[in-house]
Amino acid sequence: MKTNDIDVSAELEHEFGAKGTPRREAAINHAREEYNAQILLDARKNAGLTQAELAQRIGADKGYISRVERGLTIPSVATLYKIAAAMGMTVELRPI
Repeated sequence: MKTNDIDVSAELEHEFGAKGTPRREAAINHAREEYNAQILLDARKNAGLTQAELAQRIGADKGYISRVERGLTIPSVATLYKIAAAMGMTVELRPI
């Protein structure tokens, strides 16, 4: 390994703990929540909708959409389906 190469696994372990530890799992969950929030934000913008318009379509308030897009609120599965439909999209579940 070159001196300027970064050992990502070692950095993750240093920052968040070993794999399987509660601290590491919490960090992984937090990263997934932020990733999903960004996907919804990008999808809304690509659909040409404001937060207020999307909120109106699903019967929620603009603040709720804002919290979802910032990863502060995780929508229920039913609400996620409503959000997707309101943007002209579907939710697909597939094996990983």
